[in-house]
Amino acid sequence: MVEAYRDPRRSVEERVEDLLKRMTLEEKIGQMCQYSAHAGLTDRIKDLVRRGLAGSLLNVVGVENVNEIQRIAVQETRLGIPLLLGLDVIHGYKTIFPIPLALASSWDPEVVEEAARIAAREAAAEGIRWTFAPMLDIARDPRWGRIAEGFGEDPYLAMVMAWAAVKGFQGPELSPDPERLAACAKHYVAYGACEGGRDYNTVDISERTLREVYMAPFKAAVAAGVATVMSAFNDLNGVPASANEFTLRRVLKGEWGFRGFVVSDWNAIGELVVHGVAADGSEAAKLAVTAGVDMDMEGDVYRRHLADLVRRGVVPESLIDEAVRRILTVKFKLGLFENPYADPERARRVVKSGEHLEAALRVARKCIVLAKNDGVLPLPKTLRRVAVIGPLADDRDAVLGCWRALGDPRDAVSVLEGIRRKLPGAEVLHARGCDVRSEDRSGFAEAVEAARRAEATVLVVGESADMSGEAASRAHLGLPGVQEELVRAVWEAVGGRAPVVAVVMSGRPLTITWVAEHLPAVVIAWHLGVRAGDAIADVLFGDYNPGGKLPVTWPRAVGQVPIYYNHKRTGRPPGPDRFTSKYIDEDWRPLFPFGHGLSYTRFEYSDLRVEPSAVEPGGAVTISFCLANVGDREGDEVAQLYVRDVVASVTRPVKELKGFKRVTLRPGERRRVVFTLPTQLLAFYGRDMRPVIEAGVYEVMVGSSSEDIRLRGSFEVTRTAVLEEGGRVWFTEARVE
Repeated sequence: MVEAYRDPRRSVEERVEDLLKRMTLEEKIGQMCQYSAHAGLTDRIKDLVRRGLAGSLLNVVGVENVNEIQRIAVQETRLGIPLLLGLDVIHGYKTIFPIPLALASSWDPEVVEEAARIAAREAAAEGIRWTFAPMLDIARDPRWGRIAEGFGEDPYLAMVMAWAAVKGFQGPELSPDPERLAACAKHYVAYGACEGGRDYNTVDISERTLREVYMAPFKAAVAAGVATVMSAFNDLNGVPASANEFTLRRVLKGEWGFRGFVVSDWNAIGELVVHGVAADGSEAAKLAVTAGVDMDMEGDVYRRHLADLVRRGVVPESLIDEAVRRILTVKFKLGLFENPYADPERARRVVKSGEHLEAALRVARKCIVLAKNDGVLPLPKTLRRVAVIGPLADDRDAVLGCWRALGDPRDAVSVLEGIRRKLPGAEVLHARGCDVRSEDRSGFAEAVEAARRAEATVLVVGESADMSGEAASRAHLGLPGVQEELVRAVWEAVGGRAPVVAVVMSGRPLTITWVAEHLPAVVIAWHLGVRAGDAIADVLFGDYNPGGKLPVTWPRAVGQVPIYYNHKRTGRPPGPDRFTSKYIDEDWRPLFPFGHGLSYTRFEYSDLRVEPSAVEPGGAVTISFCLANVGDREGDEVAQLYVRDVVASVTRPVKELKGFKRVTLRPGERRRVVFTLPTQLLAFYGRDMRPVIEAGVYEVMVGSSSEDIRLRGSFEVTRTAVLEEGGRVWFTEARVE
């Protein structure tokens, strides 16, 4: 007779309960343990799996390795429970897409979903069924290297992108679909608020800010059905995230009704001892499992201590059962019991296919932001001699960015290669000028000479791939090394006599104030993935009209940090009077604001309509306007909707993004953009820390960026309503008529 848990005709719940009843305490705890195979399938890893003491592995790569370790789990253990194999598939598996911060620059959730879907398809083909993405940390401090991995500074934009990423990785719901992965929303929670922008550092913020800003995208991911959540490294208001019952049990699993499982970040449970909240590993295990961490990533704390804690009555076995129930449910929903192995032939067909590489080019184009253009772009394709200068001009590694999974620089297209492909009949001169971080200026003369000989110069500067991501915080946000000196030298030699364009590659906003003030054109390219060079060349030479917008504010100086558009008003907002909120040695305004991005065409906004003028809580307001392309090129505009609560019971931001829509218009084309704003999106946490929609007037702002507001209106909410806590989220519907 077939055991019930092996019978696919039974419900997932029945199979989980049947298997749970058959497991020893050690086998249950084994499912709660994850180990890394970054050093390969060592004898230790194989032994842990064979003894049923590991439920998950990360960093197992290659079809042969996947199938070997799954065979051990399925055929050489008492119960034959397959492993859940995970990997940091952040922005592509082998076909590498733009980094998430760049993906957010598309302001197009379909782009984010497509990138996630293709990454999932490739990884799943090689037996990876779990990704540690999307990263949903709101980041207002570009010193923090991991800003590259998230969707920027705004909670609403991040909520929309979180939903898209989860659906891209998992599909409509978690299922046995062999082309999908279980997603993981990380790092829960408020990791992006680390003090000083220093990775792994402490976080101290109010509950109001926590809920309204930092929790918002995680709540959206849970509502989208995300299978797993990762607890963060940081402490939050004195309690480390991996021992925080308030965030994990009360909010995540209680208020939001999260039914997946929580995995710690790498050894975050063991680090509770270093935090100083646990005396030893045993106490750390107790704190974490009690708080609601279901799986221990690479800490080996649960395996060493949980069984003893249960037998001594310190930890109830019901907590172990709850965690294992959640983990097994994900495994059954993924179909791992029926199909634990990878198909080598399918992997050969799917990974790095031509279709995927073309998608990488389409996506990369949409993520490029034209930050400045005094009319020199696009460059004519009739140029006979072009200089491509800078330490990143011919760098195939930098374009892949941080956390590039199994991306190979040999597959990538550099900017130099992209321009040479674009201008096959032209002479393309190349000079590095300097290295990314070096102080060596010996290459300046060659770079200046190349620029003098050319009819146009493209300077490719910024950060190498390892300068952003985890453990890559920076105290100085300028161009590293002597790159700004290189730009100055080239500009002083040829500026004004021939076009000079800066292409800035980075994983974060940089303080490029001198460059932006002097050069006539600045293109923010981030790290765009395998087709970066082709995408950048398409923009530089006008074969693609850029339409990306910044998902994060670019500061003028590091002393402005943290800087973000949706700040509070203060009692003395910046103004000409000395005694107002500003600096005496720097402009308080950013270099480039949130939502900023130019085009090769021009757009006009007109005929704003806000209906009705008064609305009850629970209703919706329709905000519509006419958007017209009044230039001579087809182009994309991201129309942005901001709202301001004019008078509230607590201080509110100067404006908040509440809707957006990327619209493509032909020259002379005019369309009506319609936003349907649910009043639930006006809710905030009042003085009693309950979510409330307050009666009063709300200002409506529509425009091309957070600072480029073209139309203004208002509506009134007629009465105050207190909302119930829960897991539901709301979005503004956006359509074009």
